[in-house]
Amino acid sequence: MEGIRSDGGPPGALPARLLGRARVFLDAIKFEHTLFALPFAYMGVVLADRSPAATDILWITVAMAGARTVAMGANRIIDRYQDAANPRTATRPIPAGRMSAREMTLFTAIAAAVFFGAAAQLNSLALALALPVLAVLVSYPYLKRYSWLCHFYLGFADGIAPAGGWVGVTGSLDWPPVLLLVAVAVWVAGFDLIYACQDVDFDRRTGVHSVPADFSIATALNLSSLLHVVMMACLVAVGFVESLGPLYWAGLVVVAGLAAYEHGLVRPDDLSRMNAAFFNMNSYIAITMLLATLAGVYV
Repeated sequence: MEGIRSDGGPPGALPARLLGRARVFLDAIKFEHTLFALPFAYMGVVLADRSPAATDILWITVAMAGARTVAMGANRIIDRYQDAANPRTATRPIPAGRMSAREMTLFTAIAAAVFFGAAAQLNSLALALALPVLAVLVSYPYLKRYSWLCHFYLGFADGIAPAGGWVGVTGSLDWPPVLLLVAVAVWVAGFDLIYACQDVDFDRRTGVHSVPADFSIATALNLSSLLHVVMMACLVAVGFVESLGPLYWAGLVVVAGLAAYEHGLVRPDDLSRMNAAFFNMNSYIAITMLLATLAGVYV
């Protein structure tokens, strides 16, 4: 009958359902948190080329969004049974029954195709590195089953962002993006140490490895502070290597203040302000660093 699909559904029901599933997927992977990585990718872009092509910026943005989507999608699939057992994560779409693992896999595969397509639009090195980059991004959930070094591995995975931005516009690597990679790696590892503190009891019961679970929350918070000092040292080195202007250095002062405030929000005996420390402060740090770099380059 005209206007009715063969399965008996009304016209447009399938696109509407797909859109609904896509919304659940984007919520599951916290797509909005791509904001953490994008500013550092853009830092790599502008430090590599003061006048980057608009098309390069577009494809780097698409590649970054695709890569992070793959990483988070794989994390949700691989950790679905642990998520179901953990009260903090039991409401995520797969354990809560709002999305199947098969659906999550489909959307993750689409994101992987988008990532490869965007890399192909940039240059041969970007495309050649696409597969090993994805291998790093999707393997993190397995490492935490074996070692507390998982925080540093996650940091390295996110640290690829500025190096990827540099490669995207130059087709090569150099020392500045390596410094940025280390800066982002220790920054992410540092705030992941803070984030992991809230699951310490669950991790110890189930054998998941992390610094707070294997050692203590106090050790994790102290190590996090040290890593963020290393982050600042790397960002200082970037400023000197790239001869950035005074506004960059002013931005670093703000970043140092934000990082110090972040650490002041959590204590071994009080993790009640975890969300403010993890989500708010890290978004502000990422955006401030991008703005400082832009000002240091162009002003």
